[in-house]
Amino acid sequence: MSDDREHADDERGADADGVGTDESGAEGQTDAGDGHDAGDAHTPHREEFHDAPIGHARVRGGMTVGELANEYGKAGIGAASVDRAVDVYAEMLADEDVRNFFGLAGAMVPTGMRQIVVDLIRDGHIDALVTTGANLTHDAIEAIGGKHHHGRAEPHDPHPGNPDAEPTGETARDHDEHLRDEGVDRIYNVYLPQEHFALFESHLRENVFPNVERRVSIQEFTAELGRANAEQNRERDVAEDAGIAAAAYEHDVPIYCPAIQDSVLGIQAWIYSQTSEFGLNALGDMTHLSDLAFDAEKAGAMVVGGGVPKNYVLQTMLTIPDAYDYAVQLTMDPDHTGGLSGATLDEARSWGKLEKSARNVTVVGDATVTLPLVVAAARERAGESSK
Repeated sequence: MSDDREHADDERGADADGVGTDESGAEGQTDAGDGHDAGDAHTPHREEFHDAPIGHARVRGGMTVGELANEYGKAGIGAASVDRAVDVYAEMLADEDVRNFFGLAGAMVPTGMRQIVVDLIRDGHIDALVTTGANLTHDAIEAIGGKHHHGRAEPHDPHPGNPDAEPTGETARDHDEHLRDEGVDRIYNVYLPQEHFALFESHLRENVFPNVERRVSIQEFTAELGRANAEQNRERDVAEDAGIAAAAYEHDVPIYCPAIQDSVLGIQAWIYSQTSEFGLNALGDMTHLSDLAFDAEKAGAMVVGGGVPKNYVLQTMLTIPDAYDYAVQLTMDPDHTGGLSGATLDEARSWGKLEKSARNVTVVGDATVTLPLVVAAARERAGESSK
């Protein structure tokens, strides 16, 4: 049997790849091979592949956000998308011919992203804003003196007011029932005492609704909200900035809120309309927004989150002959579920919402992480000086 195995091994001296073993025991090409030496491997014709080696990001203390984004550009996967988003958004900000449409969904105001949007408005980088009634509600609360607070998403998380406290043993349900008993609303790990909503509702009844005792568009209503927020912010000497709606009002930037009913602001508007002449024209904004898009020499979209604000920004291009020349999307949702929030901007191109030649990037990740990074790096890359 030993001789049989040795004979079989000799026959397998040249394997299916044509690689054999010479007398010295080294692998080499045999006559059964395809004629290619091991050191002269055949390279197939390649159209997709190009020589673009992945780099290795380097970080150091004291580097700017723009420099960090440059390092992201050396890497792959999500890091590369962030760098491309910075590049596209920087071009949108630097080109004075681009009219910038900004969609803001998700809990961006209560989680601390408010001032980023305020500064973009005041610096002329937002020409039209589409957002949710919830963001406008929380924006107004901060404008008139209310405040959101650090909290806990789970009862075993460190307590923001007492990080050394021992776990209470509460279940997640116990935790939220406890908050309800204390009159505190939770937005993941952010707390908002319910008395701030009472303050907000009084603000609407006393300072906003009496000035719109008629049927108005939602954009007209949000402008009045911004005016009242700015006024009360000054009169109450609130330390916090007057906010998004106030900045938009002061800089003639329209705010559209197509799903305003889906918020405390919308609920209060409905309640007030039951006993007054006040009412909202849900279709009134579409002409105004379409005109802004139609008159734009170039158009760019920055979409934070998804939902109604995202679609309202993008669908505007279905009402005019042109489409977006630039678009950046920051989302937490994948595209494979078929949902709107995760749908890529490339998919939007198939609908005619983006030009075929448009520069667009989708970044998947927590928008409270990606928004500050992309905006800061883009403003730096666009040549803006720090303030």
